[in-house]
Amino acid sequence: QVQLVESGGGSVQAGGSLRLSCAASGYLFSLYCMGWFHQAPGKDRGGVATIDPSGDTTYADAVKGRFTISKDYARNTLYLQMNSLKPEDSGMYYCALARGAGAWCPSRRADDYGSWGQGTQVTVSA
Repeated sequence: QVQLVESGGGSVQAGGSLRLSCAASGYLFSLYCMGWFHQAPGKDRGGVATIDPSGDTTYADAVKGRFTISKDYARNTLYLQMNSLKPEDSGMYYCALARGAGAWCPSRRADDYGSWGQGTQVTVSA
């Protein structure tokens, strides 16, 4: 059974940084696309960044140049480094596993991801 556990959220001022972590089973990294998703209050969950088994990454336009997704096989952990944070980055952040193993990521649409962590809250004040 897949288990994803996020941590690292918190409250920061605009311009600050946070690093989110997602603890996962190590074998998942080599077989599945994984992603980070953001959900602001009252809005749909949207893809922020993805990383495929080979390490290739994609980013939403809103976070390009500010956020970095990475994975550490030794620690079985997926990361999202978030720099230059803005108030609109506030919300819940979830890590997720794509439906089905594959060499690349299908998209950043939430419907293409079937396993989710419980989320971690990020609050960015102006």
